[in-house]
Amino acid sequence: MSGQHSEDTPTHNPRPRGRPRTVIDLDAVADAVAELVIDGGENAISIVGAAERLDISRATLYRLVPTKEDLVGIMFERATRQQTEVLSEVVESGIPVRDRLIRLIRMQVETAIRLRGYMPIFFGSDGLPADVFQRWHAWSREFEATWHDCVEDAMAEGVLEQADVGTTTRLVLGMCLWVSRWYRAEDGIGTEHIARVALSLILPEGS
Repeated sequence: MSGQHSEDTPTHNPRPRGRPRTVIDLDAVADAVAELVIDGGENAISIVGAAERLDISRATLYRLVPTKEDLVGIMFERATRQQTEVLSEVVESGIPVRDRLIRLIRMQVETAIRLRGYMPIFFGSDGLPADVFQRWHAWSREFEATWHDCVEDAMAEGVLEQADVGTTTRLVLGMCLWVSRWYRAEDGIGTEHIARVALSLILPEGS
């Protein structure tokens, strides 16, 4: 991935010269860190690099984000917040469990593609500061528990074949998350196609 920009990588227009920026959007910081990871991997994350991407001075960014670990934490917070918001919307929608499962799988495939540039950092604890990894671990357990409930409901209603719920949940999640490792936009395979194929593997015919 080094040297390549994702189709989802945001661009930043040069900031006109003038007074230093006093308010920095944390989402913009997360985007800047993601760009660094996509271009150069975890070792490319730095205050200097992020400041250059944001077109602000190092001193300005230091006041908000004093360490590399804080940069990773901001990226983590944005990534998990987005997934939590979509997950909560699906779970609380009151739609039938089959439709809920379909939407969750589509959501997870979309997330795997959108975050593919830096998702490996979150799944390899070596790339995360200890406090961020602890938060990631706690969040992922809660995230998986929500999926577990959906899979359990789907089995109870005959949408999924009966099997061990925990194993099934992790296999379905793993299938979706692995998309981040092999997806290439130039292959011309869209999110909807990937989601349909994934669903065809787990939903019995006529369910």
